Amino acid sequence: MKRVLIFSLAYYPSHVSGAEVAVKEITDRVDPGDIEFSMVTHRFSADAPSEEQIGNVHVYRVGIGPSYLSKILFIPLAALKARALHRVHPFDGAWVMMTYMLLPLMVARMKGVRVPYLLTLQDGDPYEKVFGRWFVRPLAPLLNAGFRKATVIQAISHSLAEWPARRGSTRPVVVIPNGASTGSARVYPQAELDALAHSLNKKEGDVFLLTIGRLVHQKATDVIIRALPLLPAQVHLVVVGSGSSGQRLEELAQELGVASRVRFVGQVDRNETAKYRKVCDLFVLPSRSEGQGISIISSMLAGIPVIATQVGGIADFLFDAKRNPEKPSTGWAVDPDSPEQIAEAVQYIISHPEEARAVAETATRMVEERYDWDVLVPTLRTEAFGPVLQDR
Repeated sequence: MKRVLIFSLAYYPSHVSGAEVAVKEITDRVDPGDIEFSMVTHRFSADAPSEEQIGNVHVYRVGIGPSYLSKILFIPLAALKARALHRVHPFDGAWVMMTYMLLPLMVARMKGVRVPYLLTLQDGDPYEKVFGRWFVRPLAPLLNAGFRKATVIQAISHSLAEWPARRGSTRPVVVIPNGASTGSARVYPQAELDALAHSLNKKEGDVFLLTIGRLVHQKATDVIIRALPLLPAQVHLVVVGSGSSGQRLEELAQELGVASRVRFVGQVDRNETAKYRKVCDLFVLPSRSEGQGISIISSMLAGIPVIATQVGGIADFLFDAKRNPEKPSTGWAVDPDSPEQIAEAVQYIISHPEEARAVAETATRMVEERYDWDVLVPTLRTEAFGPVLQDR
């Protein structure tokens, strides 16, 4: 049995986004007799246990509080915790989840935790933001060294796969995406779906757009709200998620006179989001940047038409009939910051239900074939973890 230490800023149960879901989906599918996983992560609250077992991962939390200073202190604290754990039971390798987690890893290496490691690029922010922030620039040499010394780099999209070379790395890069949420493929009791539709006040003849994600500038929920005045009154928007832009988005809906057509649901357990996909009619995510866009893939698996930009990793799987005529259509592509194009796509889908159904079915088949965690994890074990664990 091999021992792998994961560096991740956040983890279950209270901080869950795409990267955290990926870690859990992967570790839950790896035989515990093959790899034993431990994790050093940030302790965002004093109520969070400093140590606990979550699935197949033994989680150790360091630091207290969500402040920026606490996140900075996470770097040395995580490195020291890694060294302490390594001294008791040496690790065979490490797994770095997202670019900034190279920082505690590289400090840990300076402290003697010199093991081969896998770097997984899951970043949703654009390259310029990840490396161009003023407080990151002084740390660039450390990040660059982290890219250059990785045993192997896994990118979840072809867009992210371009990053290592830009940081001077010549290490092997494998593109292995995240899988779709399996709950999106489930069949739910009609009574449960009817109850949800009733709670959303969905009436016969209504068309409900759905968006799921953090309420931040990157996700561009504001662009969907700006599209509503261009659409018939029976078109509504359901917003699932929370974030720093939440209040501003509610104010925008008020300013545009569409507040009665927007349902801000707030944060929903990831196991429940699939039901919203079953109740709503179209999924819209006009992201300004995206590492992969797993919420789009999960919506495709649920069988509803998708409207999205083709920024970042979305271009790997969202193919538009006009923009990508050489590929089977899987959705409707729009330019970033274009409410007019969103409104046009919504109107087209409403007016062409048979075509919309056919495109959605094509997208579902593609996801079933390419984004099944049960298929992806064995590939990860061989192509990503394999080189790391063979080095010792």
